[in-house]
Amino acid sequence: MTTNAPSSRFGRGFIVNISHLKVKFSLPPEQAWPGAQDYLTELKTPAIFKGTEVEQLADLLRQKVAWHQAGGPVDKETYQDVKRTLNRLVVAIDKELGIPDADIGKYHA
Repeated sequence: MTTNAPSSRFGRGFIVNISHLKVKFSLPPEQAWPGAQDYLTELKTPAIFKGTEVEQLADLLRQKVAWHQAGGPVDKETYQDVKRTLNRLVVAIDKELGIPDADIGKYHA
């Protein structure tokens, strides 16, 4: 069996990068922000999501993280906003994939 060594430093894809960001933003704000933008470098929105809420939320996520990394304050409000955007994004993905009652769950909201 051939194993492929990763060629990307921070992940390449859509779900891969969203998963990395979900883990990153499970840390306290002062640990979550450093390097967060790196996970957006190779974030690729699949064609199936073009023109949907998924694409809009992915773009919004990029904006929020990029703005912060460009010199915004390390604050809990922006941190919580990014976490909410990530939650909205994963629910929107499930809905686009045909799960009409997708829900983040009360322990993750």
